[in-house]
Amino acid sequence: MAELPGPFLCGALLGLLCLSGLAVEVKVPTEPLSTPLGKTAELTCTYSTSVGDSFALEWSFVQPGKPISESHPILYFTNGQLYPTGSKSKRVSLLQNPPTVGVATLKLTDVHPSDTGTYLCQVNNPPDFYTNGLGLINLTVLVPPSNPLCSQSGQTSVGGSTALRCSSSEGAPKPVYNWVRLGSFPTPSPGSMVQDEVSGQLILTNLSLTSSGTYRCVATNQMGSASCELTLSVTEPSEGRVAGALIGVLLVVLLLSVAAFCLIRFHKERGKKPKETYGGSDLREDAMAPGISEHTSVRADSSKGFLERPSSASTVTTTKSKLPMIV
Repeated sequence: MAELPGPFLCGALLGLLCLSGLAVEVKVPTEPLSTPLGKTAELTCTYSTSVGDSFALEWSFVQPGKPISESHPILYFTNGQLYPTGSKSKRVSLLQNPPTVGVATLKLTDVHPSDTGTYLCQVNNPPDFYTNGLGLINLTVLVPPSNPLCSQSGQTSVGGSTALRCSSSEGAPKPVYNWVRLGSFPTPSPGSMVQDEVSGQLILTNLSLTSSGTYRCVATNQMGSASCELTLSVTEPSEGRVAGALIGVLLVVLLLSVAAFCLIRFHKERGKKPKETYGGSDLREDAMAPGISEHTSVRADSSKGFLERPSSASTVTTTKSKLPMIV
């Protein structure tokens, strides 16, 4: 008898296991699930297996853009007990508890924007053979657009170009943006207004005075809409130059005023300082030159009994100075 190839044996074994009811098969919807903000989401999951004492069910969650390996458990059932866990533990439950009749549907109440992501329904029931014991469901929480922010950049003089921008920080699915001009104005020339509904940008080229006005941006998705407004003022180029010159003159006047103030204050501070006094020896008119001595003749007055210096009689002798001359 010829030996059967390995793949053939595996396929035959799988078929026998499926026929005998020993295979685990998990089924989930193929289409993504969407639920409005604050509502209850039901994530349908069914399975087929011969439930035994080793049966275990686990629901886990992974944020958008991350691999399945980084998923975190949010609920599991084992040994006949249900264990919600994680940050969603107070809002998760099973549609049927215990989930032993082939239904493992998860209920998530009061959904938040952070609930958007991928949910994993996994069934373990050893020793049953696993053909597909894992199911993935993508959930999107629908959020209306938040009030957008309007901004403007570029030249706003005649002949220039400017960009109007609009963006909402929240909104799922991502909003589309539409700019409209309020009031009744002449139709702009073709190509002078170009807008991008995805980025929310409106480009205005070859501006004229009639381009001035109020522009409204409306952000819309299937949950609702929100808007913001912006006023655009287009000026003549000469007006811009006059304004610039006026600002320049004001700056010059301001600088001159500051300089004059500092100069006046400097002179005042300088005037308050005390005058310096000469520190050398002062000459006295009655000072006597070196080498000159005054001899006062004293006479005795026998009648008065004391010595008296006459006020009118004084003898001055002059002697030559012996000090060397310094040249």
